[in-house]
Amino acid sequence: MTERLFLRLDGDASHGPETTVPAHTLRSFAAGERLAGHVAQILVYRETFSDGAEVTERVLPDGAVGLAIHFADGTPGEHQGGVAMGAATAPVQLRWRRSRVHSFSVALRPGAASALLGVPAGELQGMAVPLEALWGRAFTQLRERMAEQPDDAARVSVLRAALEQRLARAARAADPCAVQAAALLSASAGRMKPREAAGAVGLGERRLQQIFRAEIGMAPKAWSRIARLHACLRALRSREPVPSWAALAVDGGFYDQAHLANEFRALCGMSPTEFLARRVPASHSSKT
Repeated sequence: MTERLFLRLDGDASHGPETTVPAHTLRSFAAGERLAGHVAQILVYRETFSDGAEVTERVLPDGAVGLAIHFADGTPGEHQGGVAMGAATAPVQLRWRRSRVHSFSVALRPGAASALLGVPAGELQGMAVPLEALWGRAFTQLRERMAEQPDDAARVSVLRAALEQRLARAARAADPCAVQAAALLSASAGRMKPREAAGAVGLGERRLQQIFRAEIGMAPKAWSRIARLHACLRALRSREPVPSWAALAVDGGFYDQAHLANEFRALCGMSPTEFLARRVPASHSSKT
């Protein structure tokens, strides 16, 4: 059995260079002007596997709430039509067992779940919920309209139009303080403390905890951990040769090298050295 790695950082066109999913199987589409503030990425995935092949995929956490709509066999798990996926702070392992995969995935921006999915992000945390349970008959109709289209570009247009309609009919917008705090924590690469973010948006720390969990789908501290990890991953991309792990730990705001290693294992399910071996020759990596 083969395990592949999938990583998406904000700003990646479709996936990160660390990803071992074949590049030709992924195609990214723009969210469009109306959805740009709510949708970070629309991705189409098509792949055909050899008969009897079984592939597992390790998806590293990006902090985003998302949705996926499936049209071919090979869908992991029991929900064959489509799912809404809550924010996660641990890697998700998918297992592909059948021959063909044809899926559309949408990564939402912080705070967009209430408007586009109809439930706060906090209600989806760590879960995969069938879209039919959230959207009812509207999801079945959307999937049928997408299936009738001649190509993926047309299917994405139908999907965008449906999301735009949901946005226009949304009962409530996300609490702007939660969205602003998430942006501040990300911009600081996880160095800003939650209480500092709370003060910056004019809230007490306890109140920020409440609205952050509801709108973003996790605690501010967990969001900061992912932001710090992502900053470290970006540093690994940009530095050749790879610096020592101790230097990366100091530059990245970790307490020490052991803290960095523990965070890699908790958030990625592997050590820093194991992660690095996925993208550079093992001889370039140092032991951690």
